[in-house]
Amino acid sequence: MKRLIIATRRSRLALWQAEHVKRRLETRHAGLEVVLLPLSTRGDELQDTRLDEAGGKGLFIKELENAMAEGRADIAVHSMKDVPADLPPGFALAAISAREDPRDALVSSRYESLKRMPEGAVIGTSSLRREAQIVASNPTLRVKLLRGNVETRLAKLDRGEYDAIVLAVAGLARLGLESRIRAKLAVEEILPAPGQGALGIECLAARSDVVSLVSPLADAASAACVRAERTVSRVLGGSCTIPLAAYAEKTGDRLRLRALVASPDGKRVARAACEGPAAEPEALGARAADELRGCGAAEILSSIGK
Repeated sequence: MKRLIIATRRSRLALWQAEHVKRRLETRHAGLEVVLLPLSTRGDELQDTRLDEAGGKGLFIKELENAMAEGRADIAVHSMKDVPADLPPGFALAAISAREDPRDALVSSRYESLKRMPEGAVIGTSSLRREAQIVASNPTLRVKLLRGNVETRLAKLDRGEYDAIVLAVAGLARLGLESRIRAKLAVEEILPAPGQGALGIECLAARSDVVSLVSPLADAASAACVRAERTVSRVLGGSCTIPLAAYAEKTGDRLRLRALVASPDGKRVARAACEGPAAEPEALGARAADELRGCGAAEILSSIGK
């Protein structure tokens, strides 16, 4: 291939991610021209509606997949936490790159930790996963919907609409905004979303030429962790309507996986922790999902219609 087109969302973070992949590909493949195709997605356009109410994570990638299906683009670059657990038929993840910091960040000019926020303080997030874990450990806080790109969310915080907001550490770091982070929240405090901190490259499954071209960008350890985490989500329903978290760590040839499912109000939380061979991440993810079901996740999922 002499020319490769990357479909990307228009947000500054999405463009950074696409440019990052562009630079790596051009460095790796001398003579390859990589071009960005910025597109507006339905997920970006809906600023005042919860994603779980509007159609889920697929709202961020449908237009990008259409561009690939129509031959206008060869690949799309995604934050893996925004990718649905099941891709549409005919699409595949060609590579998952080395993961950045997977943790969530507390951003606030007033408070240095979740635990120090007083009763009634307003904290912003659009994630049911974050909201459920926040209210589970801090039931006196008031969680308020926060949508928009990173800059929009920070502007709302700076205008005083929130006392604090929660964003991904990786996104802030990629935009050079790490100085805005007041605290990096330990995974024991807020367990990350499946795939958080990792970038994924999607293409048509039939494009073996594209898969070969981008495969050098793949990181085996990160991919194994993300595959285990995404399996938990897939087995349990794979939707952002579920307050679900999963995080895997690789040590040697083993993976340690932690996962949870919570009720949206945070009053019920099912947790699982298990370990298995790094070579079998899907099996480990399925086992974690079964453990979650056995310790209360089935009842939680039933109560929210899953």
